[in-house]
Amino acid sequence: MRADQRIDWGRGAFYGVASAALFGLSAPLSKRLLPAIGPMPLAGLLYLGAGAGLTVVSLVRGRPWPQFKREDWWRLALIALMGGFAGPILLLVGLTRVSGVVGSLLLNLEAVFTMAIAVAFFRDRLAANEWFGALIIVSGAAVVSYRPGELTADWVGVAAIAGACLCWGFDNNLLQRVSSYDPVSVVQIKALSAGAVSVVLAFALGQRWTGPSTLPAALALGFVCYGISIVLDVYALRHLGAAREAAFFATAPFLGALASVPLLGDKLTRSDAISAGLMAFGVLVFRYRAVEPQP
Repeated sequence: MRADQRIDWGRGAFYGVASAALFGLSAPLSKRLLPAIGPMPLAGLLYLGAGAGLTVVSLVRGRPWPQFKREDWWRLALIALMGGFAGPILLLVGLTRVSGVVGSLLLNLEAVFTMAIAVAFFRDRLAANEWFGALIIVSGAAVVSYRPGELTADWVGVAAIAGACLCWGFDNNLLQRVSSYDPVSVVQIKALSAGAVSVVLAFALGQRWTGPSTLPAALALGFVCYGISIVLDVYALRHLGAAREAAFFATAPFLGALASVPLLGDKLTRSDAISAGLMAFGVLVFRYRAVEPQP
């Protein structure tokens, strides 16, 4: 985040946690659809649902189309490629090989990659208490992830989800660079272009498709858990910057794991309560500067 940009903790935290809650639900809900449809066509339908839904919103509300600068078009192309095409497909491939709880918890790597990339490549900076709060949040996810002998994970599935998180780490940092534009328009470009490419490739490669009864569910899931979630995330990136937004978005894996209990029949243990406490404390420590008196 540039030095001349003011951090708005209140709005940023609200948008970040709301975005995380919606995205956290996407992993267990997507896993329920995977037996009937392949990873690539499902990824395409999710993003087409997001793009189509946001297009309807734009038309109804009469939102003007922004004038993107020439240098921002390459960022939008990379956002669509990494965040809208490669990331979702890798996630869904991974979810075919691991449980819903494990898949949800592995999504915490997105926050780690986002913060590391923001600091290493985009000159973002975090204060000492922000690093400490982020470490507590990541530690909470590590606690809930440690279940020896209880949950099984295929290493290919784990690697695929880790690759998805790496793609989204770059995606988040690039989105922060174009967050001054209308977020709905930015997500429309990302979702429609990536969704169309995924669907066309799925057809060309003969990927498994399902009956028409599952299509509305996939499109609706994409609109809510991808479209609305990404729009909220762009607002969080605008108000917080990529590194700080990542700490709030780190709550998504726990929310997804919690949702896996009623949706997939997975079980949670005592470590989940410890993780919840750590993550909540980490968020409070992370945003402590918001209540400090201004000089």
